Amino acid sequence: MLLNEPVFYAIKKEQLENIRNYKIYWIPAIFILLGILEPTTSYFLPQIIESSGGLPEGAVLEIPTPMPEQVLAAIVEQYQTIGIAVLILAYMGTIAGERKSGTATLLYVRPLSFRAYFLSKWTMASIISLVSVWLGLLAGYYYTFLFFGEVELIKFLQMVGTYSVWVLFIMALVLVASAISPNSGFAAAIAFATYLLIQLTDGLLGLNWTFSPGKIPQYGLEWLIGAPDSSGLWGAIGIAVLLILLLFAIGSWAAQRNKAKTKV
Repeated sequence: MLLNEPVFYAIKKEQLENIRNYKIYWIPAIFILLGILEPTTSYFLPQIIESSGGLPEGAVLEIPTPMPEQVLAAIVEQYQTIGIAVLILAYMGTIAGERKSGTATLLYVRPLSFRAYFLSKWTMASIISLVSVWLGLLAGYYYTFLFFGEVELIKFLQMVGTYSVWVLFIMALVLVASAISPNSGFAAAIAFATYLLIQLTDGLLGLNWTFSPGKIPQYGLEWLIGAPDSSGLWGAIGIAVLLILLLFAIGSWAAQRNKAKTKV
């Protein structure tokens, strides 16, 4: 049974570790900043350009006002680049770093299965990542409402819920990279390379492969302007869930296989 005393100990340890490393504070802060920055910058862009002195004398700057849905989409695009990079860099050493420092031995001496060990890591990383994304998108939603107009709350929540599945998948991917890597830097390289490969594959085959997990962010954004194709959406989510389960198996196996490499 996964939910036993060693598992709770492992999750508690992860919670304390994230507090000591201030991840529980600075990761949400970055996502909130990104969420606020996009609508604020878009709204004040004409004034910013004029104050920079980049226009000829007498020139009139006319920038079309974006739709609120476009502003929210821009926030998600920021999360797809800067946000994902932050999450990868924050959790690249979750398992590899513990082996190298020797702190993993605190868990290895307990009656904790490697499946539960990996699950505890993924659970805490996912909670912090999801809370960060939700807070950032809520902040962006509020400032978008102030500056550009209202987006239906139900559409916004559907978008956030769909995008959350993508975040869970990314966190599983990052932790597997950490489990199979000898150090944090190599884990980050694997995670970034795999993420770019997913994006490239979706870009090349996306029109013919509507079930691609890489389409989940796009399906999330389609809620803002109507509704995504239901078969494509649920197919992509279904494959993402299956891949998460597969990543659990790979991560648990890799953590056990590399146990002997832990520094004592």
